[in-house]
Amino acid sequence: MNTITISLKNLKRKKIRSALTIGGVAVAVAVLVSLLGFDKGYQKSLTDNIDKMGYQLLVTAKGCPYEAATMMLKGGGGLRYMEQKVYDNIRTDVRVDKISPQLVATAFDPDLQKGQGGYTLYMGINDDYLKLKPWAKFKSGKWFSGGDVNEVIIGFEAAEFETRSVGDEVFIPGIGQILKVVGIFERTGTQDDGMMFIPLASAQRIFSLPGKLTGIGVKLKDIHQITKFEEDLYSVPEIQIISMAQVRGTILNLVSSAKVLANAVAFIAIFIAAIGVMNTILMSVFERTQEIGISKAMGASRLDVFKFIWSETILICTLGGTIGCVLAIAGSGFVEFIIKKILPYAPTGKLVSIEPKLLISALIGAVILGMVSGIYPAWRASSMKPVQAIRSAE
Repeated sequence: MNTITISLKNLKRKKIRSALTIGGVAVAVAVLVSLLGFDKGYQKSLTDNIDKMGYQLLVTAKGCPYEAATMMLKGGGGLRYMEQKVYDNIRTDVRVDKISPQLVATAFDPDLQKGQGGYTLYMGINDDYLKLKPWAKFKSGKWFSGGDVNEVIIGFEAAEFETRSVGDEVFIPGIGQILKVVGIFERTGTQDDGMMFIPLASAQRIFSLPGKLTGIGVKLKDIHQITKFEEDLYSVPEIQIISMAQVRGTILNLVSSAKVLANAVAFIAIFIAAIGVMNTILMSVFERTQEIGISKAMGASRLDVFKFIWSETILICTLGGTIGCVLAIAGSGFVEFIIKKILPYAPTGKLVSIEPKLLISALIGAVILGMVSGIYPAWRASSMKPVQAIRSAE
């Protein structure tokens, strides 16, 4: 009878206790895998979201840069306006490769969210939008027929939510304007999927914001000129310049403290699980004192006893690690749902990325946990003297 078979039989003696111990290890491993998967997935999703914006710099009206950056990432603009002449001046800079002005406006729709009401985001854009975002493709329809027309192009998710198709009409509540749907974008995986796009001139007219903008996306010909380009724009009093690379770092810093706390909780859970494993095996050793004494009296060496006990802890942690990995994979969708409810800005895309490499590392870590946790109980059992062990159980 091999060591693993004996270990399994011993664990079955106290099924509830063994199951609870394995469950403790599984929960600890699941939490750790989920947190590490979130760390990787969040950074990748955030980077992808920023890259898909198409620009390296965002020019907005003067205000809190962090608030403005977060609002723009989420599809808003803080409703701070700047004059269109700022755009006219920047577009003539020879260092600019592509530039796109935008005017974000909101309209309250009382029929949204099952009658509770909500805001619909409208973004005024011009032809430069497609130059800055060449990956933006049409699922159906086409571009606007003119620069100041009552037409709208809808993002993929907004079209699904509103159940709109090309040729339908969209009513803007509170303004009394009707727009004709001329196009629907394919899914991009960014905040643009939930937008309503209208011509820039139309947005300025419809929302009574003549000559106003909320943002200007800028992509330079040479990325190394960003610092000098920003310095040259600092002299304009009514604007601020936000580097999207800085936005990425800022948002990651905002969630770093929460990640540190969560990781600390995960490692505490691992430590508690290790104590639980050690306690379970020690109790098993005390209950089997006579059995161990008889085994040694019949010729079992200290190494044999050590291996039998040590293998039990390794088996418990291996089973717990395997179940924990399965739980992490199965619960990744729920974890993403909670994250998106809690975080101030949650990028689109998969936020918890659990790769095979991470799962393998978690399983190896669980085995190591079992090896470390089992050293003392195994040593304690192997050190028993046969006669004393048999008498102590009488």
